[in-house]
Amino acid sequence: MAQRLASEPNPFATDPGDELPVGLQLTWRLRALIASGRLASGERLPSFRRLSGWAGVNVNTVRAVYAGLEQEGLVVSRQGQGTFVADGIEPAPRLEQIATEALRQASEAGLSPRDLAIVAAACASMPGPPPMPPAAEPPAAAEEGETIEVRRELRRQIARLEADLASYARDLPNGMPTASRRAVAHVAGVEELEETRDTLIAQLSQAQRAAEQRAREKGRERALEASPLERAMSWWRRKS
Repeated sequence: MAQRLASEPNPFATDPGDELPVGLQLTWRLRALIASGRLASGERLPSFRRLSGWAGVNVNTVRAVYAGLEQEGLVVSRQGQGTFVADGIEPAPRLEQIATEALRQASEAGLSPRDLAIVAAACASMPGPPPMPPAAEPPAAAEEGETIEVRRELRRQIARLEADLASYARDLPNGMPTASRRAVAHVAGVEELEETRDTLIAQLSQAQRAAEQRAREKGRERALEASPLERAMSWWRRKS
C-alpha cells in the first residue's frame, strides 16, 4: 500500500505545454476543490512556496492565483497566518458527482475529456434560441382558441418530458408501454396528446427509479474507489 501511495502522481502538477495557462490550470483545480466542498470554509491553503513546488510554477504565479480567488470571494488572506477558504461558502458536492459521471460516459464513448469540457463551456456561454414568432392562425371561436392553447401546452410538456427522458435512455426498462403511433400524418388532438404525455411521465418515472438503483449499486461497488478530487485532497494532506 505504501508503495502504491508513493507512486501516485502529483494532482497539482501543471502542464506548461497545455493550451490553458498554468495559472488557470491551478485556479480551476482549487476552485473545484472549494466548490465541491473538498476544501471547506476556514480550511488553510498551502503556502505560496509549497504550492509552487507542487505545481511546478513560480511563486508569483501562486500569489496571483490566490489573489484572483480572493477577488472572487473564495479565499481570504490573513497577515502572518496564510490563506484560508472564505467563510460562508456553500459547497455543491453534486457538482463532483455530475462531473465524474459525465467523464465516465465520455470515456465509455471514446471521447476526449478536454472536448467534453470545451463543449460544456461553449453550451453554457451561448444564449438560448430566440423565441419563435407565433404562427399565424385563422380567426377561430373562443372554444377553438382554448383548444389550440391546450394542445400547445401539452406539446410543451411532451417536449420537456422527451428531453428529460433522453438522458435516461439506458435506464428505460424493456416492455414499457408506448403511446399509440399513427401511420398517417395528422394533427394530434387533446386526448391523444394527453395519452402521449402520461405515457412519457410513466416512462420517466420508471427510468429514474432504475437509474437510482443503478447508482446505488455502483456506489456499493465503488465504495473504496476515491474520486479524482478526493484523491487530490488525500495526496495534499499526506504532503502537508
